[in-house]
Formats: sequence, C-alpha cells, structure tokens
Amino acid sequence: MARDTLGSVPAFRSTTLARVITVRRAKPTDLPELVRMYRRLEQEMVELHGMWPVADGLDEPIEESLRARVDSAGHHVYLGTIDEVPFGFLISRLRPLLAQAGGEEVGVIDLIFTELEAREVGIAEAMLDVALADLFALGAERFDAPVLPGHRLAKNFFERSGFSARSIIMHRRKR
Repeated sequence: MARDTLGSVPAFRSTTLARVITVRRAKPTDLPELVRMYRRLEQEMVELHGMWPVADGLDEPIEESLRARVDSAGHHVYLGTIDEVPFGFLISRLRPLLAQAGGEEVGVIDLIFTELEAREVGIAEAMLDVALADLFALGAERFDAPVLPGHRLAKNFFERSGFSARSIIMHRRKR
C-alpha cells in the first residue's frame, strides 16, 4: 500500500488483484456518481427500515444535499474507486460533544456505501481509514458510525474496525 497526497487531502492507494483502489475527496464533477450510489444505498436501507429515507438519509433534493456536503468545510465526502471507476462513497464530519466534554468533538461517519459487486475487496476499509485519519488530524479522538438494527454486514464491518455499540435508538409510531 502506498500513500500520497492529493492537494492537502491524503489519497489512499492499494493494489488488489492488479486493481488499484483509490480514495480521494469528492469534487462537484462527481455529483452524478454520488447521487447514483446514494440512491442504491437508499434502496438497501429502506429494506432494513422504512424510516431511513426520512430520518437517517439526506434531505431531498439529494443532489443539492450532496453538493452542499462536497462544498462544505465541515463535511468530508470521499469517493472510493477501483481503477478510477467509482464504487463507493463516505461522508464524515465533526460533531461537538456535550458542554461537559470541554469542547471535545467526535468524528462521525454519517454514510458509507460500497457497490454490491465491489464489496469484500477493501474499498470501504480504505475509505474509513482515510476518513478516520482526517478526523483524527482535526482533533477527534472518538468516532461514531450509526448502523441500522439488523444491518449485520455494517455492524460486522465497523466491529472489525474497532467500533462497538454505545447506543440504540428506539422508535414507535402513533397507534
């Protein structure tokens, strides 16, 4: 694995079976691919919990929400590619903890997605490594990543990366 720098943002490169996995910051020109992958993520999440698109996803119109995050200094949007073809994305940010934490912020992985056909080859791991390194460089020493109940693959992925559950949100509709 080699690491180089793309502007001020680290780019991650790994050769797996003669394919090059790269992680880089997303640009406005990546928006069509980000929207396409977001819609695939949304389809998967709705199958796990129908409330995901109205509580855990992004505001509609999606392209504007993604554009705001790509353009934002407060969010980091990464694109994971194989041989320069996009197969995944990750969105992260810093979030302040309560006042008693003395100004400490937690790094949050808001969304992470890898195309089905590119799973288990290291794209998500590479994106997470770069995001955590960037959040750590900004001062984060704690990290959160929301996972839907029943999303075993996501839970296992984050547990392999050293995460453990600290909260479960319970929900009920009016009867």
